[in-house]
Amino acid sequence: MKAWLDHVGIAVDNVADALSFYRDALGLEIEGTEDVPSQRVRAHFVRTGPAALELLEGTAPDSPITRYVGKRGPGLHHITLRVDDIAAALAQVKARGVRLIDEAPRPGAEGALVAFIHPSAAHGVLVELKQSRSGGHTVAAAPPAFKPPDVEAQRISRYTLGDLELISLYDGFFRLDGGSMFGVVPRTIWSTRVPPDDRHRIVLAMRPLLVRGTRTMLIDAGIGSKEDARFADIYGFDRGRHLDHALAEAGIAAEDIDIVLATHLHFDHAGGFTVRDASGRVRPRFPRAQYVVRRGEWEDATHPHERNRASYLAPNFVPLADAGVLALVDDDQTIMPGVRVQRTPGHTAHHQSVWIQSGGRHAVFAADVIPMTTHIAEPWIMGFDLCPVETLTTKKVLLREIEERDALVFFEHDPHIPAGHVRGPAGKRTVQSV
Repeated sequence: MKAWLDHVGIAVDNVADALSFYRDALGLEIEGTEDVPSQRVRAHFVRTGPAALELLEGTAPDSPITRYVGKRGPGLHHITLRVDDIAAALAQVKARGVRLIDEAPRPGAEGALVAFIHPSAAHGVLVELKQSRSGGHTVAAAPPAFKPPDVEAQRISRYTLGDLELISLYDGFFRLDGGSMFGVVPRTIWSTRVPPDDRHRIVLAMRPLLVRGTRTMLIDAGIGSKEDARFADIYGFDRGRHLDHALAEAGIAAEDIDIVLATHLHFDHAGGFTVRDASGRVRPRFPRAQYVVRRGEWEDATHPHERNRASYLAPNFVPLADAGVLALVDDDQTIMPGVRVQRTPGHTAHHQSVWIQSGGRHAVFAADVIPMTTHIAEPWIMGFDLCPVETLTTKKVLLREIEERDALVFFEHDPHIPAGHVRGPAGKRTVQSV
């Protein structure tokens, strides 16, 4: 068995303090963050050359890392050795009487297979064996088997912002081509953070946001349930739990929604604006709501061209005009007290993000400017964007405003993290989830 040092795992109780040392004081690069739901742990990877550091924080009280820090305090947790064939490596050490924690490999971070050797067999050191997705010293392009986010990613999350209550909802998951989601970023880089399925797609959440203040507002509404089986297969729908479940969990009925605000009219954001009733007629889903859409976005959606036609599906929004519930806005403006829209072009010409302010605190629903936590890196821009260079300018401005206001950012498509604070300078930004 040949083995290489892959990384050193360090348990932390305050990741912000840890990053201030490793990133800010030492100048090391934080390359990515990944949740490992099976272990209830979040890993922050710090590249240091051929090997890396892995800062580990528990995401639940019963996480092994949480228990470790509670018992021993933060510090060195394990070392990881990369092997060509983890099954053969386990068989070899087991034949020599080595005590194992894991008799068989299990999924780990970065799509790898991992297994732990008990510290009693390694002179007090917890040793992890790791096989990269293809085995060997480098990570190959072959994707791991698709594994959707765990059930905890399909729960609502509540936040208080001054006098407002913000509730991150869900409408299930869908899948899009990974290369298209990351544009010019090479697959060899993005696939280590967001593993694709066997059809080269990655999983995305759909997370509409409910804002409760003087009125009740819903921002975007997911994909809805009007599409046929072929469409669902192409986009890999997983809507075992969807917006109806989320609203019920939040204690909200469709009749309670006063305003539905569109960031833009692509099917994964506006599909849930309408519903097909028993007679086959498509009607507004929220019977008392006024639907607010940017006028330029409405014009583009109702006059699509070859480049955007697949994203604008008329049954999602044309029935709103027919029912007389459509309100078009032309400029950046306050939609209800504490909620203001801001044009953030690039993904579409009239895409808008939503700023929320109350009690001196700020939040932003960035929508497809920063759809996932991975997209806080400025060059990580979707190939779907009609004007990607304009997206780059938009993102720089938005990130500067986020940092100046210490705004809570809602990530509409991240499968694990509904919201978080952006930390660190340009080029080294990370997301601290809340």
